[in-house]
Amino acid sequence: MRDYQLLIFDWDGTLVDSIGRIVEAMHQAALSSGLPRLDDVAVKGIIGLALPEAIRVLYPELEDQACSERFTQRYSDCYLTLETEPSPLFPGVAEALEAFRAQGFHLAVATGKSRHGLQRVLKGRGWCDYFDLTRCADETASKPHPLMLHETLQYFQLPPERALMVGDSSFDLQMAHNAGMDSVAVGYGAQSLAVLQEQRPRLAIERFSQLREWLA
Repeated sequence: MRDYQLLIFDWDGTLVDSIGRIVEAMHQAALSSGLPRLDDVAVKGIIGLALPEAIRVLYPELEDQACSERFTQRYSDCYLTLETEPSPLFPGVAEALEAFRAQGFHLAVATGKSRHGLQRVLKGRGWCDYFDLTRCADETASKPHPLMLHETLQYFQLPPERALMVGDSSFDLQMAHNAGMDSVAVGYGAQSLAVLQEQRPRLAIERFSQLREWLA
């Protein structure tokens, strides 16, 4: 196994059990906008993209920018209502992250969330300073473009072979591949391991604790 020094995590569906709320918020936004309700699989298939890009993929008929912005706001309002009580961490995440920190790993987040959205949830957990670095889709390129990983590697002054990207969507794994980085697929989030295995991750897991066991 490579000598990894940096662990980079997606947020929704990888660390936090929020996929159901994302899907429901998208359904509610569609209903209030007079758009068709797409099936859950279709919505899960765009999780990981920046929100504006995800909406363009799901609803290409929203060609007018004003209409797209109204839909985006409706989605955000619905999601915040569902997030009155923050989505929980997946089992084993808190313990594993603490163990990784104790072992000397650098920890980072690379997410399709906006900076405002990520800061809200980090503040809610008292984690504003928990990760060494966080990168969000609205301040860099959306996944699967590798820019946010290149920026993260540059910050730590590390080559890609010393980093590992952990995510639950094909966009996470494609981004890692595009950056020349190994990846770990988690099968309990947005997409199944059967789908994620097509991206040839270094490791595929069904429980977060398996990553801790593998790195040990």
